[in-house]
Amino acid sequence: MPTEPRLEFLYEITATLALDAPIVIGATQHGQRLIVPCTGGTFTGPRLNGTVLPGGGDWHLVRPDGVGELDVRATIQTDDGALIYMQYRGYLTKILDLLPRWSAGEAIPREEHYFAVTPYFETSAPQYAWLQEAVAVGMG
Repeated sequence: MPTEPRLEFLYEITATLALDAPIVIGATQHGQRLIVPCTGGTFTGPRLNGTVLPGGGDWHLVRPDGVGELDVRATIQTDDGALIYMQYRGYLTKILDLLPRWSAGEAIPREEHYFAVTPYFETSAPQYAWLQEAVAVGMG
């Protein structure tokens, strides 16, 4: 008999994005496409801690209804030196209203938007192989 799913806190991540320098592809048949580079960051949790390496980013699509479709790719490095490729997709509502506020450094309360993602991980580090079998959800 299958067991009931349960949630376990994985980590909290803070990524630094170059919000002032997005690469704007422009209006496409799917919406407004832009790429926001990631310049660094950190993550902390009970079993995972480390830094977000520069070089990733968010291949972002702003749909005509104002919802942002997130497609984020990044490399994170744990405190013990392991490299983990992380990719997540998800949704962020009110993106056009939020971006200028985030760029100005404003902390925006969660109740003002919906931000949910589904992360996936790849690594060659045996101590973190369990991540490649985890079903993860994230809230921003």
